[in-house]
Amino acid sequence: MNDTWTLDRSYESAEGTVRWAALGDPAAPPVVLLHGTPWSSYTWRGIARALAADHRVYVWDMPGYGTSARHEGQDVSLRAQGRLFAELLEHWQPAQPAVVAHDFGGAVALRAHLLHGARYSRLALVDAVASAPWGSDTYRLLGGHAEVFTRLPSFLHGALVREYISSVGGPGLRAGVLERLAEPWLDEAGQAAFYRQIAQNDHRWTDEIEDRYSSLDLPVLVCWGTEDAWLPVGHARRLAATIPGARLHLLAGAGHLVQEDAPAELTATLRRFLGEEPPAAVTGPAQAQAHAQAQTPVPAPAPAS
Repeated sequence: MNDTWTLDRSYESAEGTVRWAALGDPAAPPVVLLHGTPWSSYTWRGIARALAADHRVYVWDMPGYGTSARHEGQDVSLRAQGRLFAELLEHWQPAQPAVVAHDFGGAVALRAHLLHGARYSRLALVDAVASAPWGSDTYRLLGGHAEVFTRLPSFLHGALVREYISSVGGPGLRAGVLERLAEPWLDEAGQAAFYRQIAQNDHRWTDEIEDRYSSLDLPVLVCWGTEDAWLPVGHARRLAATIPGARLHLLAGAGHLVQEDAPAELTATLRRFLGEEPPAAVTGPAQAQAHAQAQTPVPAPAPAS
Protein backbone atom coordinates (compact mmCIF):
# COMPACT_ATOMS: atom_id res chain seq x y z
CA MET A 1 0.00 0.00 0.00
CA ASN A 2 1.22 3.51 -0.80
CA ASP A 3 1.71 5.08 2.65
CA THR A 4 2.60 8.58 1.46
CA TRP A 5 -0.12 11.07 2.37
CA THR A 6 -0.23 14.86 2.12
CA LEU A 7 -3.03 17.36 2.66
CA ASP A 8 -2.16 20.30 0.43
CA ARG A 9 -4.95 22.79 1.24
CA SER A 10 -5.99 24.71 4.33
CA TYR A 11 -9.06 26.33 5.84
CA GLU A 12 -8.94 28.81 8.71
CA SER A 13 -11.52 27.90 11.34
CA ALA A 14 -12.34 29.20 14.80
CA GLU A 15 -10.26 26.32 16.18
CA GLY A 16 -7.26 26.94 13.95
CA THR A 17 -6.00 25.78 10.57
CA VAL A 18 -7.70 22.73 9.09
CA ARG A 19 -5.67 20.80 6.55
CA TRP A 20 -7.60 19.11 3.73
CA ALA A 21 -7.30 17.74 0.21
CA ALA A 22 -9.52 16.79 -2.72
CA LEU A 23 -8.83 13.85 -5.02
CA GLY A 24 -10.38 12.94 -8.36
CA ASP A 25 -12.34 14.74 -11.05
CA PRO A 26 -14.03 17.92 -9.75
CA ALA A 27 -17.06 17.07 -11.89
CA ALA A 28 -17.45 13.57 -10.38
CA PRO A 29 -19.98 12.77 -7.64
CA PRO A 30 -18.63 14.07 -4.30
CA VAL A 31 -17.86 11.94 -1.25
CA VAL A 32 -16.38 13.14 2.05
CA LEU A 33 -14.38 10.84 4.36
CA LEU A 34 -14.28 11.52 8.11
CA HIS A 35 -11.72 10.03 10.46
CA GLY A 36 -12.00 9.36 14.19
CA THR A 37 -9.73 9.30 17.23
CA PRO A 38 -6.81 9.05 17.71
CA TRP A 39 -6.49 8.94 13.95
CA SER A 40 -6.35 11.35 11.01
CA SER A 41 -7.25 11.27 7.32
CA TYR A 42 -4.18 9.05 6.87
CA THR A 43 -6.37 6.05 7.74
CA TRP A 44 -8.38 6.71 4.56
CA ARG A 45 -5.38 7.05 2.20
CA GLY A 46 -5.83 3.84 0.19
CA ILE A 47 -9.61 3.92 0.06
CA ALA A 48 -9.64 7.62 -0.85
CA ARG A 49 -7.37 6.94 -3.83
CA ALA A 50 -9.53 4.01 -4.93
CA LEU A 51 -12.78 5.97 -4.69
CA ALA A 52 -11.19 8.90 -6.56
CA ALA A 53 -11.31 6.83 -9.76
CA ASP A 54 -14.96 7.87 -10.14
CA HIS A 55 -15.65 10.33 -7.31
CA ARG A 56 -14.47 13.70 -6.09
CA VAL A 57 -13.10 12.69 -2.69
CA TYR A 58 -12.67 15.21 0.14
CA VAL A 59 -10.47 14.34 3.13
CA TRP A 60 -9.51 16.45 6.13
CA ASP A 61 -7.76 16.35 9.47
CA MET A 62 -10.02 17.63 12.23
CA PRO A 63 -8.62 20.37 14.49
CA GLY A 64 -6.42 18.74 17.11
CA TYR A 65 -5.57 15.79 14.84
CA GLY A 66 -3.00 14.88 12.21
CA THR A 67 -1.56 17.91 10.45
CA SER A 68 -4.26 20.38 11.52
CA ALA A 69 -3.80 22.95 14.29
CA ARG A 70 -3.21 21.81 17.88
CA HIS A 71 -3.02 24.34 20.68
CA GLU A 72 -3.84 24.90 24.33
CA GLY A 73 -7.42 25.94 24.98
CA GLN A 74 -8.62 24.44 21.69
CA ASP A 75 -12.18 23.09 21.52
CA VAL A 76 -11.88 19.68 19.85
CA SER A 77 -15.11 18.20 21.23
CA LEU A 78 -17.61 16.38 19.04
CA ARG A 79 -19.82 19.45 19.41
CA ALA A 80 -17.16 21.70 17.86
CA GLN A 81 -16.23 19.19 15.15
CA GLY A 82 -19.87 18.79 14.09
CA ARG A 83 -20.28 22.54 13.68
CA LEU A 84 -17.02 22.77 11.77
CA PHE A 85 -17.93 19.96 9.40
CA ALA A 86 -21.14 21.76 8.42
CA GLU A 87 -19.04 24.91 7.94
CA LEU A 88 -16.51 23.08 5.77
CA LEU A 89 -19.25 21.74 3.52
CA GLU A 90 -20.40 25.32 2.99
CA HIS A 91 -16.83 26.25 2.08
CA TRP A 92 -16.31 23.34 -0.32
CA GLN A 93 -19.85 23.52 -1.73
CA PRO A 94 -19.99 19.98 -3.07
CA ALA A 95 -23.36 19.04 -4.55
CA GLN A 96 -24.99 17.18 -1.61
CA PRO A 97 -22.12 14.72 -1.04
CA ALA A 98 -22.11 11.18 0.16
CA VAL A 99 -20.42 10.94 3.57
CA VAL A 100 -18.37 8.04 4.93
CA ALA A 101 -17.54 8.37 8.63
CA HIS A 102 -15.35 6.21 10.85
CA ASP A 103 -15.18 6.05 14.65
CA PHE A 104 -16.18 9.40 16.21
CA GLY A 105 -16.41 10.79 12.68
CA GLY A 106 -19.80 9.07 12.78
CA ALA A 107 -20.98 11.31 15.62
CA VAL A 108 -19.48 14.35 13.85
CA ALA A 109 -21.37 13.57 10.63
CA LEU A 110 -24.61 12.81 12.48
CA ARG A 111 -24.42 16.02 14.52
CA ALA A 112 -23.68 18.13 11.43
CA HIS A 113 -26.71 16.62 9.67
CA LEU A 114 -29.19 16.52 12.54
CA LEU A 115 -28.25 19.73 14.36
CA HIS A 116 -26.64 21.99 11.76
CA GLY A 117 -28.58 21.22 8.58
CA ALA A 118 -25.75 19.62 6.58
CA ARG A 119 -27.28 17.66 3.70
CA TYR A 120 -25.92 14.38 2.38
CA SER A 121 -27.00 12.11 -0.46
CA ARG A 122 -26.18 9.05 1.66
CA LEU A 123 -24.25 8.14 4.80
CA ALA A 124 -21.95 5.21 5.62
CA LEU A 125 -21.15 4.71 9.31
CA VAL A 126 -18.02 2.58 9.72
CA ASP A 127 -17.30 1.25 13.24
CA ALA A 128 -18.86 4.52 14.30
CA VAL A 129 -19.31 6.26 17.64
CA ALA A 130 -23.04 6.92 17.70
CA SER A 131 -24.64 5.51 20.85
CA ALA A 132 -23.54 5.19 24.46
CA PRO A 133 -21.77 3.45 26.01
CA TRP A 134 -18.60 4.14 24.05
CA GLY A 135 -15.03 4.62 25.20
CA SER A 136 -13.09 1.91 27.00
CA ASP A 137 -12.12 1.95 30.67
CA THR A 138 -8.67 3.09 29.54
CA TYR A 139 -10.19 5.94 27.51
CA ARG A 140 -12.15 7.17 30.51
CA LEU A 141 -9.11 6.88 32.77
CA LEU A 142 -6.97 8.95 30.40
CA GLY A 143 -9.66 11.58 29.93
CA GLY A 144 -10.39 11.84 33.63
CA HIS A 145 -6.75 12.49 34.51
CA ALA A 146 -5.50 14.35 31.45
CA GLU A 147 -3.46 16.80 33.50
CA VAL A 148 -1.48 13.90 35.01
CA PHE A 149 -0.85 11.99 31.80
CA THR A 150 0.20 15.17 30.00
CA ARG A 151 3.18 15.29 32.37
CA LEU A 152 4.39 11.75 31.62
CA PRO A 153 7.99 11.50 30.41
CA SER A 154 7.98 11.34 26.62
CA PHE A 155 9.20 7.73 26.46
CA LEU A 156 6.37 6.54 28.71
CA HIS A 157 3.82 8.59 26.79
CA GLY A 158 5.05 7.14 23.50
CA ALA A 159 4.78 3.60 24.82
CA LEU A 160 1.24 4.29 26.09
CA VAL A 161 0.12 5.75 22.75
CA ARG A 162 1.50 2.79 20.79
CA GLU A 163 -0.11 0.25 23.11
CA TYR A 164 -3.40 2.12 23.05
CA ILE A 165 -3.47 2.23 19.25
CA SER A 166 -2.54 -1.46 19.08
CA SER A 167 -5.56 -2.45 21.19
CA VAL A 168 -8.09 -1.98 18.35
CA GLY A 169 -8.58 -5.71 17.73
CA GLY A 170 -8.31 -7.65 14.49
CA PRO A 171 -5.12 -9.08 12.98
CA GLY A 172 -2.86 -6.26 14.20
CA LEU A 173 -1.24 -3.25 12.55
CA ARG A 174 1.92 -3.25 10.45
CA ALA A 175 4.82 -1.67 12.35
CA GLY A 176 5.19 1.20 9.87
CA VAL A 177 1.48 2.01 10.05
CA LEU A 178 1.51 1.93 13.84
CA GLU A 179 4.38 4.43 13.91
CA ARG A 180 2.66 6.72 11.40
CA LEU A 181 -0.55 6.69 13.46
CA ALA A 182 1.35 7.43 16.67
CA GLU A 183 3.65 10.10 15.20
CA PRO A 184 1.36 13.17 15.51
CA TRP A 185 0.98 12.54 19.24
CA LEU A 186 4.63 12.10 20.20
CA ASP A 187 6.04 15.65 20.33
CA GLU A 188 5.26 18.09 23.15
CA ALA A 189 2.24 19.63 21.42
CA GLY A 190 1.00 16.21 20.39
CA GLN A 191 1.21 14.82 23.91
CA ALA A 192 -0.97 17.62 25.28
CA ALA A 193 -3.37 17.28 22.31
CA PHE A 194 -3.72 13.52 22.79
CA TYR A 195 -5.13 13.83 26.30
CA ARG A 196 -7.02 17.05 25.53
CA GLN A 197 -9.16 15.41 22.88
CA ILE A 198 -10.01 12.48 25.16
CA ALA A 199 -10.90 14.75 28.07
CA GLN A 200 -13.32 16.81 25.95
CA ASN A 201 -15.38 13.94 24.59
CA ASP A 202 -18.11 12.24 26.54
CA HIS A 203 -21.48 10.62 26.03
CA ARG A 204 -23.47 13.86 26.10
CA TRP A 205 -22.51 14.60 22.48
CA THR A 206 -24.20 11.40 21.28
CA ASP A 207 -26.92 11.32 23.94
CA GLU A 208 -28.39 14.59 22.65
CA ILE A 209 -28.87 13.27 19.10
CA GLU A 210 -29.51 9.54 19.57
CA ASP A 211 -33.29 9.91 19.74
CA ARG A 212 -33.20 11.54 16.28
CA TYR A 213 -31.67 8.59 14.44
CA SER A 214 -35.11 7.18 13.70
CA SER A 215 -35.86 10.34 11.70
CA LEU A 216 -32.99 9.86 9.23
CA ASP A 217 -34.46 9.66 5.73
CA LEU A 218 -31.42 9.02 3.55
CA PRO A 219 -29.73 5.75 2.59
CA VAL A 220 -27.52 4.56 5.46
CA LEU A 221 -24.94 1.78 5.51
CA VAL A 222 -23.61 0.48 8.84
CA CYS A 223 -20.30 -1.30 8.22
CA TRP A 224 -18.35 -2.96 11.04
CA GLY A 225 -15.42 -5.21 11.84
CA THR A 226 -16.53 -8.33 13.71
CA GLU A 227 -13.41 -8.21 15.90
CA ASP A 228 -13.65 -4.55 16.86
CA ALA A 229 -12.26 -4.43 20.40
CA TRP A 230 -13.27 -0.81 21.03
CA LEU A 231 -16.85 -0.86 19.74
CA PRO A 232 -17.99 -4.50 19.73
CA VAL A 233 -20.23 -5.63 16.90
CA GLY A 234 -23.34 -5.39 19.07
CA HIS A 235 -23.10 -1.62 18.57
CA ALA A 236 -23.48 -2.15 14.83
CA ARG A 237 -26.60 -4.28 15.17
CA ARG A 238 -28.27 -1.82 17.54
CA LEU A 239 -27.40 1.17 15.37
CA ALA A 240 -28.69 -0.47 12.18
CA ALA A 241 -31.92 -1.43 13.93
CA THR A 242 -32.45 2.19 15.05
CA ILE A 243 -32.15 3.82 11.60
CA PRO A 244 -35.05 3.18 9.17
CA GLY A 245 -33.89 1.13 6.19
CA ALA A 246 -30.26 0.98 7.30
CA ARG A 247 -28.16 -1.83 5.87
CA LEU A 248 -25.67 -3.78 7.94
CA HIS A 249 -22.47 -5.23 6.52
CA LEU A 250 -19.97 -7.03 8.74
CA LEU A 251 -16.30 -7.45 7.84
CA ALA A 252 -15.23 -10.83 9.20
CA GLY A 253 -12.02 -10.79 11.22
CA ALA A 254 -11.48 -7.02 11.00
CA GLY A 255 -10.92 -4.92 14.09
CA HIS A 256 -11.80 -1.29 14.74
CA LEU A 257 -9.43 -0.01 12.05
CA VAL A 258 -11.19 -1.77 9.18
CA GLN A 259 -9.37 0.46 6.68
CA GLU A 260 -6.15 -1.33 7.61
CA ASP A 261 -7.57 -4.82 8.24
CA ALA A 262 -9.92 -5.25 5.25
CA PRO A 263 -9.23 -2.43 2.76
CA ALA A 264 -10.31 -4.36 -0.35
CA GLU A 265 -13.62 -5.56 1.09
CA LEU A 266 -14.38 -2.19 2.64
CA THR A 267 -13.64 -0.39 -0.64
CA ALA A 268 -15.85 -2.79 -2.60
CA THR A 269 -18.67 -2.41 -0.07
CA LEU A 270 -18.47 1.39 -0.19
CA ARG A 271 -18.33 1.46 -3.99
CA ARG A 272 -21.52 -0.62 -4.20
CA PHE A 273 -23.25 1.62 -1.69
CA LEU A 274 -22.13 4.85 -3.34
CA GLY A 275 -23.14 3.63 -6.79
CA GLU A 276 -26.72 2.68 -5.95
CA GLU A 277 -29.66 4.59 -7.35
CA PRO A 278 -31.26 6.90 -4.75
CA PRO A 279 -34.47 5.52 -3.24
CA ALA A 280 -37.86 7.07 -3.80
CA ALA A 281 -38.72 9.93 -1.45
CA VAL A 282 -40.05 8.92 1.96
CA THR A 283 -42.95 11.20 2.77
CA GLY A 284 -44.65 9.80 5.85
CA PRO A 285 -44.73 7.01 8.47
CA ALA A 286 -46.40 4.48 6.17
CA GLN A 287 -43.99 5.21 3.36
CA ALA A 288 -41.05 5.05 5.78
CA GLN A 289 -42.15 1.60 6.95
CA ALA A 290 -42.52 0.37 3.37
CA HIS A 291 -39.14 1.83 2.47
CA ALA A 292 -37.47 0.06 5.40
CA GLN A 293 -39.11 -3.27 4.48
CA ALA A 294 -37.96 -2.91 0.87
CA GLN A 295 -34.29 -2.66 1.79
CA THR A 296 -32.25 -5.80 1.15
CA PRO A 297 -29.50 -6.07 3.76
CA VAL A 298 -25.99 -6.65 2.52
CA PRO A 299 -25.16 -10.32 3.28
CA ALA A 300 -23.02 -10.44 6.41
CA PRO A 301 -20.87 -13.34 7.60
CA ALA A 302 -21.43 -14.47 11.18
CA PRO A 303 -18.93 -13.14 13.69
CA ALA A 304 -16.00 -15.43 14.37
CA SER A 305 -16.55 -17.57 17.44
